[in-house]
Amino acid sequence: MPTGKSGNSFVIVPLSTTPNTMKQQETAKPTTRAALSLGRGLELRSPVLLASGTVSYGEELSRLSDLSRIGGIVTKAISLEPRTGNPPQRIAETPSGMINAIGLANVGVEQFIAEKVPFLRELDTAVIVNIAGRSIDDYLEVVARLEGVEGLNGYEINLSCPNVKGECMIMGVSCEATFEIVSKLRQITNRHLMIKLTPNVTSISSIALAAEEAGADSVSLINTVVGMAINYKTRRPLLKNITGGLSGPAIKPIALAKVWEVYNAVKIPVVGMGGIAGFEDAMEFLLAGATALQIGTMNFVYPDIGEKVAIAIEEFFSAPGAPSLKEYSGSLITT
Repeated sequence: MPTGKSGNSFVIVPLSTTPNTMKQQETAKPTTRAALSLGRGLELRSPVLLASGTVSYGEELSRLSDLSRIGGIVTKAISLEPRTGNPPQRIAETPSGMINAIGLANVGVEQFIAEKVPFLRELDTAVIVNIAGRSIDDYLEVVARLEGVEGLNGYEINLSCPNVKGECMIMGVSCEATFEIVSKLRQITNRHLMIKLTPNVTSISSIALAAEEAGADSVSLINTVVGMAINYKTRRPLLKNITGGLSGPAIKPIALAKVWEVYNAVKIPVVGMGGIAGFEDAMEFLLAGATALQIGTMNFVYPDIGEKVAIAIEEFFSAPGAPSLKEYSGSLITT
């Protein structure tokens, strides 16, 4: 697991033994000072989301954390057909982070609907389905199959995976391709469309603007940064794929800069992520312009980090004289 330190906020919280609260228990939390709307029906009781690829489909994590305290979870990427992903070794620890080349391994949309959705729809938190594909038609077909499925609150469209050759990121590095896929998805769904952006481009704000113009309801950023790890003794890369996606506290400064850039370019909400390891990191993303945020790699270290950060954020905005979440978001002082 990743080790190291990110500012003053890497080592943060003990594990919780509180079990997850389910919808059928009718214990939904009331509206809080940290509640928000991302638009098109995606209402969150907290700005804290758990990032795709770090919580699977939520079932294991629900035994270690109270998911009803957070804003929602973003599922592991779902593709049209089941995928085994890249061959191992496909994950390695790096200084202040990790590098992976999982390759979007997943159960496929039909098995997801049959086996994962029944659990997800019982969660007392928002459920956002991350979707990946080899082509625009793949994305459209997955969304079409999910449209009649109850219990889902929105889609995160993955146009930014750096470790699957010739797929997601090819679309996510082109304004034209981004506009085409988002506009076609907008025609077939009224659910919230969140577009996940890659930092591995010349101008991330241009891609975000194309997504906004095409009908996106929000953008999430950043996905992992292309990286590489080498064992000098064996003279071999640590990953079978050679390169992979770097995540964790090491990429936080990059992520903050990209969030700030996109916040100043678009009018739709920005969901920030990249290296969040605690409450202070989360607040920095809000100041940089994020309306909500996603915690990823640190879920592997502290399975209840989302719950702890959500509680801390709620306490901050509930304090006497505290600004509202809306007032705080994007209020970075630069003069």
